[in-house]
Amino acid sequence: MISLALSILSSSLIYVVFKLLGKFEVYRLHALIFNYLTAFLLGLSMQSNLSLSSFSEVYAQDWFFGAIFLGILFITIFNFMVITTQKSGLSVVSVASKMSLAIPVIFVIIAYDEALNLGKLTGIILALVSVFLVSIKSKSLKIDYRNLIFPLIVFVGSGIIESSIKFFENDYVAKSDVAIFSASIFLFAFISGLIMLFSNRIHRQQKLLPKAVLGGICLGIPNYFSIYFFIKALGYEELSDSGIFIINNVSIVLLSTIIGILAFRERLIVKNWIGIATAIVSLVLISLFN
Repeated sequence: MISLALSILSSSLIYVVFKLLGKFEVYRLHALIFNYLTAFLLGLSMQSNLSLSSFSEVYAQDWFFGAIFLGILFITIFNFMVITTQKSGLSVVSVASKMSLAIPVIFVIIAYDEALNLGKLTGIILALVSVFLVSIKSKSLKIDYRNLIFPLIVFVGSGIIESSIKFFENDYVAKSDVAIFSASIFLFAFISGLIMLFSNRIHRQQKLLPKAVLGGICLGIPNYFSIYFFIKALGYEELSDSGIFIINNVSIVLLSTIIGILAFRERLIVKNWIGIATAIVSLVLISLFN
């Protein structure tokens, strides 16, 4: 359970860093690339018994192509998040990414034949409702149906990322390889980010500033640990996988909201408060009926 708590804390710190990046007007792609590089190097430092021969053996691991897939997907979905924010607003991308929780929950219930009772099902439904309500930052949520494809891609892509992490953790990644697997994901995200940077004229024209490098480093540390500890938490046998997904995601939403109120003086609308209350009830139900 310590790993789950640290995953929640790390993910909430990512929210804080992103808020600060916006406040200091840091160019996001530059910060994101250095974030992935930092996370990769941090993962290497945490892998025990690492040697030159270890690098030559990585490509032979069963999870190697999975790490490539996830790394590319990380940067791709982030790009669609930016597009969705520009076309439909922050609330839409927030709802799309957080509601993607439904995909890994359904995946683990079906793929790993999880037991499902009324109490647990109620907790799952309330968790999804709570995430939706807390994520809405305006009184109305308007989407131009011509742009519906972008939040849909964010929703599906985010869900595939979490489902894939569980799939590889369960079937391919040994406990001793969690650090290097996580590092490999960020390495390929870093490479994909560089390709995106140099293949786009607008990105190339942006001057690299020290604050982007510093912001990327500050983002990369909690980003790495959010993945590392989440994979560790998925190996916790006393709690079902769907329960871990729900507790992790709902707790991140709650903690990020609390931080937003206390540190950034964010104001909540009535729907947000209802969502917070619903989230607490869902966590209790998941804990009791898991």
